[in-house]
Amino acid sequence: MVNYGERVSGNIAQYRDKSDRDASKSLINNPVHYQGEDLHEVAELLGITATEVIRRHTEQTYQVAFTGFAPGFAYLIADKTELYVPRRKTPRTRIPAGSVGLAGEFSGVYPQQSPGGWQLIGTTEIKMWDLSREQPAFLLPGDTVQFVDVQKRQ
Repeated sequence: MVNYGERVSGNIAQYRDKSDRDASKSLINNPVHYQGEDLHEVAELLGITATEVIRRHTEQTYQVAFTGFAPGFAYLIADKTELYVPRRKTPRTRIPAGSVGLAGEFSGVYPQQSPGGWQLIGTTEIKMWDLSREQPAFLLPGDTVQFVDVQKRQ
């Protein structure tokens, strides 16, 4: 018989409790400054205007399908796949934290500075990963997200 001890058992219970949380919690609004360096290229790839890219990105509701790549990086799937674009042919060596990107059917926010190959359409000031929070990851699988254009809020 393996005895993992009280500490390990407590950690396992803690994660189980988090995975059982109510996935129907309220919508998380994520404000975005749509000035990403690939915004116009994404529009060109899709045959639409940059304004239309922003409209489509903000009108969608996204769900966190899974997390990975880096701590706090959530892969978000939209209700409709209207913004399907390929990854960049040449990845960048430095993507700033908070960069909002598109790749394939996913949208996501880089939680910290890292290399990456997603098409960047904007930035958010929300910290996706913060070790000072009780739950460091801002987004967890099952969460529902709506991107909000900061320009329209003003």
